[in-house]
Amino acid sequence: MKISINSIAALNKRYGLSSDVAKIGVDKLVGLIGSQLGEVEETMNLSDKYRNIVIVKVVDCHKHPNADKLNICLIDDGGVTKKIDRTKDGLIQVVCGAPNVKSGIMVAWLPPGATVPDTFDSEPFILGARELRGVMSNGMLASPKELALGDSHDGILVLPGSYKPGTDFAKHFGLDGDTIIDIENKMFTHRPDCFGLLGVYRELAGIQKIVFTSPDWYTPKPVFPKPSGEKLNLSITNEIPKLCPRFSAIVISDVKVEASPIWLQVELAKVGTKSINNIVDYTNYFSYLTGQPLHAYDYDKVAKLSGGKSASIVIRKPHAKESIALLNGKTIEPSKDSIMIATDIEPLGIAGVMGGSQSEVDNTTKNIILESASFDMYAIRRASMSNGLFTDAVTRFSKGQSPLQTLTVLARITNEICDHASGKVASQVYDHHSLPKNIEASQSLHPAISVSTEFINSRLGLALTSAEIAKILTNVEFDVSGKADNLVVAAPFWRTDIELPEDVVEEVGRLHGYDNAGLLLPQRSTKPAAQNQLLELKSQARTIMHRAGANEVLNYSFVHGNIITQSDQDVLLAYKLSNAISPNLQYYRLSVVPSLLDKIHPNIKAGYDHFAVYEIGKAHNVQHIESNGLPSETEALGFVLAANSKLKIPGAAYYQARQYLDNLARSLQIDLELQPLSSKENSQLSQPFDKGRSATILIKNTKVPIGVIGEFKPNVTRSFKLPVYSAGFEIDLEELLTAASNAPSSYSPLPKFPKVTQDITLKASANTSYQKIYNELDSQIEKARIDNSYLTLSPISIYQASPTDKHKNYTFRIEIASYERTLTDKEINKMLDSVVAKLKTNLDVSRV
Repeated sequence: MKISINSIAALNKRYGLSSDVAKIGVDKLVGLIGSQLGEVEETMNLSDKYRNIVIVKVVDCHKHPNADKLNICLIDDGGVTKKIDRTKDGLIQVVCGAPNVKSGIMVAWLPPGATVPDTFDSEPFILGARELRGVMSNGMLASPKELALGDSHDGILVLPGSYKPGTDFAKHFGLDGDTIIDIENKMFTHRPDCFGLLGVYRELAGIQKIVFTSPDWYTPKPVFPKPSGEKLNLSITNEIPKLCPRFSAIVISDVKVEASPIWLQVELAKVGTKSINNIVDYTNYFSYLTGQPLHAYDYDKVAKLSGGKSASIVIRKPHAKESIALLNGKTIEPSKDSIMIATDIEPLGIAGVMGGSQSEVDNTTKNIILESASFDMYAIRRASMSNGLFTDAVTRFSKGQSPLQTLTVLARITNEICDHASGKVASQVYDHHSLPKNIEASQSLHPAISVSTEFINSRLGLALTSAEIAKILTNVEFDVSGKADNLVVAAPFWRTDIELPEDVVEEVGRLHGYDNAGLLLPQRSTKPAAQNQLLELKSQARTIMHRAGANEVLNYSFVHGNIITQSDQDVLLAYKLSNAISPNLQYYRLSVVPSLLDKIHPNIKAGYDHFAVYEIGKAHNVQHIESNGLPSETEALGFVLAANSKLKIPGAAYYQARQYLDNLARSLQIDLELQPLSSKENSQLSQPFDKGRSATILIKNTKVPIGVIGEFKPNVTRSFKLPVYSAGFEIDLEELLTAASNAPSSYSPLPKFPKVTQDITLKASANTSYQKIYNELDSQIEKARIDNSYLTLSPISIYQASPTDKHKNYTFRIEIASYERTLTDKEINKMLDSVVAKLKTNLDVSRV
């Protein structure tokens, strides 16, 4: 947001602004802005850009003898220019090719040594005295383009009115000593009023403890000029009041479209806006002054594009395959996100973004429609992005302009055009709105806020009195009432952001200055903060999985609905995002494993033939609600391993996945137990897994289920293009943390005596599950363990001669060592014989 220091005085004079907020000087003002408002990106001194430009009178103008399109002009500069050739009458000779140059006019002259302002910011062009077709020319008579006031290069800038020759151009038009302060826009993101000069100057007054009073005309209930011209009919229809809560308009006839007054061209040029014509320039200027975008339509062009005898305006959504020619010269098909301003037949513009060329105001325009409207900020932002159009109007509308100021600004520009462009009001004031009755009656967007002095001071670390707080707020035109230390604060009609007591706190803190708060260190205990056990568990799990060779994957917690359905999960149980950052991220995921399955095929396709991936993340389910009514989050660890089918890895992927799970549990000193996954199991976690080739993971002692391990359903495998050799698991980390917290953490030294290793093969019915055999063997060995010994049990293999064989052989490896002596084979065999006898009795298992 660019602001001009000299424009403040101009506003005071022209529009009744009463506060001089720049009297402290530019340097101090920039410092205040940086400390209390936001970052100053740049300051630009305009004196250098417009230095040495002189207002002169063309005394004589005659044709150049050697060029048809050139004229020789003699100008009067009042004798102010030194060291320059003059005629005997004291005049200066300048050759000019402008078609509008003639005797008697006042113009801007750039003498030799002056820099052409339009080139100042790029490659400065410094003028000199030189011959043109044999005639000496001293400098140049400048056009609006050369003065950086507009794009017109067809003729020189003629200054209307009476001027004393030799007047300094920069001093007369407020450019001399002027500084432009460019304030970073992000500081005003939640402050649409500060995208106008009035709003910024009000803030500058507030931080200087100066009372700011808006001009009398800046009121939510303005007075419009009475109709004085021939009535011109206009019909307005708003089909989308939710997206366009207020649309205000008026018709003005008999306008005189011409070049803008020089002061207006200068004011726009200061902030980088080029002059077009007086009507368009007034809309741009008052948009910049108030932050309320405006637009002017050629009434007669709109009437011709309408289906009836008079002009019509319809606010609607785009029609299918509709196109529009825009003011930037491009013709586009508006996106479905656009809001269209149209007649009952033809589109006129994309609301809040850019107008159409079919209804633009030009030099032939006689009657105009002035529009001042309010649109949904999110709709404007979407329309801008989807159409690839970024304008000043978008910048302002996408911040959420107050709908209570549309009439305010419309009335001001109507008066201006009637007074200075010969306009006559030719219609009623149209004001279509869907504002709630309480807002319309109170002319305030939000109810007054009750807040105590103690509430404000306790949050800011201040000791302000209620009178001091009231003064801070009333300086920027808040209404403050109440008794003692209980204040009632009502925000003015242009403020859209004051809804809560905390908003009042922020307002007081910013305007008073956070630097003025006492330098008091916060009191806190030096006792170390308690360690977050869940974060510690996650860190441990990452280390364990990494050491085992798995690679961590970081996915969004959001997924496309297809990933949920391809995993056989119910998409209706997933939270759907109303403002998804991408069409591919529409839902919160129900579990972590599907996100990993989506990454398997792309990695295999990229050349990674055998790998394991895991992710630690969150999952959500609409059926899982906390006691406070908020959605619950599941902290989970998901794991998937896969190998390209061309590798032909023997065995089942399930057992390799189990090795990763067992390694994780063993490292965390947790005993797990697996049970066949029930055919009736229908949790969303288990849906991707093949129930016949998967198991429920339980904590051994408590029998608490914490997850699922197994291979995937055939349809899931096909949907994600998984290889045959793939498996995985998912476990609840919070349940795992509970088990880990209860696990023994004492250190057990290894025995110094030699260990004895012995394999044992058991023959069992094919219908007896491996887990059942393992659990029974583990239980019986623990009971028969030799006193004071260290023992481990590990699975080695499972063998079945053929799929039809009724028996399977299970081989386990036992390693045992005593802490007291070297064990003998006789002792080991005796222990194993007793174990096998128990297995025979309990499971009908025999030793091979």
